[in-house]
Amino acid sequence: MITLVRRVTAACVLSVAVTACAATPQPVRPAPSATTTAPSAPPTLAPGPGGLTPVFKNGSRTHGRTVALTFDADMTADQGARAAAGEHFDNPGLIAALRALKVPATVFMTGRWAEQYPEQARSLGRDPLFEVANHSYSHYAFTGDCYGLPTVSGDRMRADVERAYAAFRRAGVPDARPYFRFPGGCYDRRALKALTPVGVTAVQWDVVSGDAFATDAEAVTRQVLEGVRPGSVVVMHCTRSAAPTTERVVREVVPELRERGFRFVKVSELIGS
Repeated sequence: MITLVRRVTAACVLSVAVTACAATPQPVRPAPSATTTAPSAPPTLAPGPGGLTPVFKNGSRTHGRTVALTFDADMTADQGARAAAGEHFDNPGLIAALRALKVPATVFMTGRWAEQYPEQARSLGRDPLFEVANHSYSHYAFTGDCYGLPTVSGDRMRADVERAYAAFRRAGVPDARPYFRFPGGCYDRRALKALTPVGVTAVQWDVVSGDAFATDAEAVTRQVLEGVRPGSVVVMHCTRSAAPTTERVVREVVPELRERGFRFVKVSELIGS
């Protein structure tokens, strides 16, 4: 290498007129930083048996005392008139409480809810404390006999989920998660098969808060505290009309679980752990 350098140097001295040797050195562009990487995709589960949509119910029981609070922002496709008449399907006080308490959370939102409350949907979708996931567009059931909900036909299930993602984009939610919660939590093999092309992970729960239509906040609080274990997913609701006690429950549950050593996480962290 030294000999080669000497030969090149001598060639430049003997050929002063050659502009290649006398040219002003060009600045060297730094190589891309090794630490600069593209944002990673949200974690999902591998397809289930037969390639069906996978179902997630809770995280690891042994990887720390973590718990995910999830909130269903429910609104069915035919409830617009009720909202216009003054019924509140949103719950700003609950969201304010979660922010004040610095609690990460996953909001399973219907497309119809995002259309009714686009500013709130956008605010949730752009706040790093939260992640927005899919709860269908219409909040119609994906099976028969599901808490009295209207049903969506098998050939419309995929379209209903995709329509919700389109509603999120129109509202300004930048990156809704590839997670889906069945309305009413009702699903069967046909529903799982219908959603396989969408590439979502279905998210259920292992703790039922009981906040839907409840009026006794203390009873709901007890039910949550008695049910939570490491890795739990708690299902609650983000609708004042259908779950009026949820804000009070959150304000009581969060400090108590933290006192017990629990850390609040989003569903994506539980799936990825």
